[in-house]
Amino acid sequence: MKLDAIVNQPTIETARFVLRPLRRSDQGLIDFCAGQKDLARMTTSIPHPLPPGATEAYITRTHAEDRIEDVWAMDGSAEGQSEVMGVISLTRVDEGRVEVGYWVGPAFWNTGIASEAVRALIAANPLNSKSVFASVFQDNPASARVLTNCGFQYLGDAENFSVARNAAVATWTYSLKLD
Repeated sequence: MKLDAIVNQPTIETARFVLRPLRRSDQGLIDFCAGQKDLARMTTSIPHPLPPGATEAYITRTHAEDRIEDVWAMDGSAEGQSEVMGVISLTRVDEGRVEVGYWVGPAFWNTGIASEAVRALIAANPLNSKSVFASVFQDNPASARVLTNCGFQYLGDAENFSVARNAAVATWTYSLKLD
C-alpha cells in the first residue's frame, strides 16, 4: 500500500472548510463527483465517462515534486460535510502568473463554496503570484459569477477544448492583479 506523499503546499482555512493537498483516500469521492457528466462538461480536462485509473493518476501528479499545478481539496469534514466538496488548483503559467481552476461537486452547487475557496486561495497567495488568470465556459455563468465576485476583471472571449464534450467551447477569460 502506498502512503500519501508529503506535499509542500499549505493547508488554508476558510469559515466552512479547509483547502488541503489531495490524499490518495480522496480518490473515491473525486471519482464520484468528476464522473458526473454535468460536472465534467464544465471542465477542460475531465473526460466523460471517467476512465479507470484517471483519478489515481491525477492524485499522483499532484504529489510530484516537479509539478506545475498545486491542487487542494475543499474539505468540509470538520463541519460535518464531505471530505471532498470540490477541488481548486493553481497552475504556474509564467513567472509570477498562475491560472486558477476549480470544480465543485453538484451536491454543493449554488452554496458559495467556490467563491469562498477562490477568495481564500487568493488571500493566502501560496505561490507569491503577481497576477491570476481564469477562464470559464460561456454556458457556465455561475463560474463566471464566482470570478467577478472575487474581484476578477473580464479580459475577453476565447475558446478552450473540453475533453468531455470533445469540442472547442467558447470561454470568457478573467484576470486579477495581486500586487
